[in-house]
Amino acid sequence: MDQRPELGIYIHIPFCIKKCIYCDFTSFPDKYDLQERYIQKILEEIENEKSVFENYKVTTIYIGGGTPSSIESKYIIRILDKIKKYLDIKNVEITIELNPGTVTKQKMLDYKKADINRISIGLQSTQNHLLKTIGRIHTYEDFIKTYELAKQVGFENINADLMIGLPNQTIQDIKSTLQEIMKLKLQHISVYSLIIEPDTELEELIENGKLTIPPDEEERKQYQYVKNILELEGYIHYEISNFSLPGKQSKHNTNCWEQKEYIGFGLAAHSYIDKKRFSNTNDMNEYLNNDYIKIKTLQENQTQEEQEKEYMLLGLRKLEGVQIQKFKQKFGKNPLYIFRNEIEELTDEGLLEVELDNIKLTRKGIDFANLVWEEFI
Repeated sequence: MDQRPELGIYIHIPFCIKKCIYCDFTSFPDKYDLQERYIQKILEEIENEKSVFENYKVTTIYIGGGTPSSIESKYIIRILDKIKKYLDIKNVEITIELNPGTVTKQKMLDYKKADINRISIGLQSTQNHLLKTIGRIHTYEDFIKTYELAKQVGFENINADLMIGLPNQTIQDIKSTLQEIMKLKLQHISVYSLIIEPDTELEELIENGKLTIPPDEEERKQYQYVKNILELEGYIHYEISNFSLPGKQSKHNTNCWEQKEYIGFGLAAHSYIDKKRFSNTNDMNEYLNNDYIKIKTLQENQTQEEQEKEYMLLGLRKLEGVQIQKFKQKFGKNPLYIFRNEIEELTDEGLLEVELDNIKLTRKGIDFANLVWEEFI
């Protein structure tokens, strides 16, 4: 049995056809002329880090963006072929993010042939007027076509991203979206709240009074409505924003919440290896024109105390919470003792509970999770 620690791989594809008004990710709608050079740079990065793979058991690969499906599929194949030179990826969860309107049947076939086994489709809403408001390039009908293509070529593990708290979005809109989505029997559904990020088009539109978003109380009602409906339909609410059918949890993200290590390739990609966090530059020129050492910056060299706090913060994203015995095995300490003040305060406020071996969010704590996480920063 392979005793090496688990490792995830993240690949960042920063190209997109149009930037959504809420997006603050490192992505560009006007740099497709650089994709050949960019992919070659990722291949060089993988080559230079190949020795890392010897010390770890790679269990997940996640290709995100940007819009990975907006570039030619031959580039995705090249990246995975490069990784296959050093790893056996037959039992690895391999996810690619897709946006409706950017995928052909040939691309889907190429992804399948390249051993990708999990698809994540950015839907956000089934209401076309809401999609237009937030700057999405697709319609709900485009999503259905993309979903049907994925099913046709044999994908059996499909996620859809939904959003709540959108401008002018109502509970009726959300009810309608869920009614449509339930017909598809998706294996996984992610539900994110719209966040106003600094220096985005959304922030400017809200500041100028051109758009308004629902108040916090309304958004919490929307979230609870989604949670109740999905759980009634048999989905497990396993992380604050994620629901899955039994056995279909996202392994890549779950490993991150369990503080397992990962390595990132590409522009602005992050890595977490041996208690150290690194990030690649988010400047395209710097990334393309420097060697792989110069593009990396050490963001954090964690002390044990910082690692323990982060383990709590990440673990409390999961609905099962932090397992006390696992914490003891990892750190040799009891979290109930070292975080007794934080746990006592949050328990008194009705945000946390200790149940057998688990420290976890209460129902109220799920609504105010940010207040819980702040205690462990």
